[in-house]
Amino acid sequence: MAMTDSTGSTWRYRWAHRQNERRQRAFRAADEAWRRRDDELRRLRTLAVSFHGSVRAGVGLPMELAPGEVVFWTLPAAQLVEVRHTAVLPAPELTVDPDPPVLRPRRPEGVRVVDAGLAVLTNRRLALLGGRGRRDWVYGRMTGLSHDPAAPVTLIQVLDRRRTSGLLLPTGAAADFRFTLTLAFADAIEQRAAVVAELDELLDEHAESRPQRPAVLTPAQARATTLVPGGRRTVAVGAALALAVPALLVEADPPTRAGSERAAAATPAATGTPAPPVVAPAVQVRPSVGPEPRRTGPAPRDAVPQPAAERRCGAPVNPFGYDFCGGDRIRKPAAGVCDWFECVPGFWSGRGWLVQCRDGTVSRTGGQRDVCVNHRGPRRTLWG
Repeated sequence: MAMTDSTGSTWRYRWAHRQNERRQRAFRAADEAWRRRDDELRRLRTLAVSFHGSVRAGVGLPMELAPGEVVFWTLPAAQLVEVRHTAVLPAPELTVDPDPPVLRPRRPEGVRVVDAGLAVLTNRRLALLGGRGRRDWVYGRMTGLSHDPAAPVTLIQVLDRRRTSGLLLPTGAAADFRFTLTLAFADAIEQRAAVVAELDELLDEHAESRPQRPAVLTPAQARATTLVPGGRRTVAVGAALALAVPALLVEADPPTRAGSERAAAATPAATGTPAPPVVAPAVQVRPSVGPEPRRTGPAPRDAVPQPAAERRCGAPVNPFGYDFCGGDRIRKPAAGVCDWFECVPGFWSGRGWLVQCRDGTVSRTGGQRDVCVNHRGPRRTLWG
């Protein structure tokens, strides 16, 4: 037998069941994304602390290693690329990207492939052993480094080479290569501790963003507005129209039938002698009269005043005061934000500020390279 409330209705229980299921699904998706990123951050930190290359990995390579040089990484399917138009690259940085962007297997414009072969990454240099010879990029001479955000291409500038060159890798190997290159460069400049410190900071920041299990809603929390298609938004729009339409009707000028003023003027005052009948001319000539000026005086007393609308600029009603009008960027949203806005899957794993994507969902990737990457791109910022 179905459970009912005091009025014999079951809709409150159905509402609570649907809402709890939806909130639990959103929480499970967010928690799973949070755990995946937590595991990846801890894996990178373990590598940053304990991985220092291998001497055995250099055995059998068709290149001679210098004393103290160890191999960090090798890949037999790398391509040597060069840039046709030389540009100044940013200086190398010890930056860790725990959320690598989705890369496409393509070659950027202005980049051409000139050779292919075995890529070797050591604690002293990056080398490509290709069919046309060997190409080395020594860390001590490196002046510029750039990882393409959309393609698996890394470009490097060194002091002893005029043209900018680099590697084009398979998409699946680009993320490991970039992190290992960061470790190798950090060892070359004796700054491995800086990489570990950055990962510790990322882990602390990530721990603060762990999603909280939502509270269970009860049938008593259901509102009658849930029975209306569109919920509170539809009721709010209907209430605004109910207030605005009467006010507009009262403020508008009443319709005046053509000729009524002339008829009123032709009607004589009430006297004892009846007025002779007015014979209308065969052709009525209308005087050229300009349009009646619109009244600009105060509104009638019975006009209903229209209340000032809440400042949201298109944002749904929410208890946090979030809107699209302006203010401060929201980097630490309230725990119940996904109860009032439609959040993207894995919302709590984001590291930026709140933005609305073009498909209407809200993401926590503002300021990141992958902002709304699977939701048709960013639309506007959500302000607090």
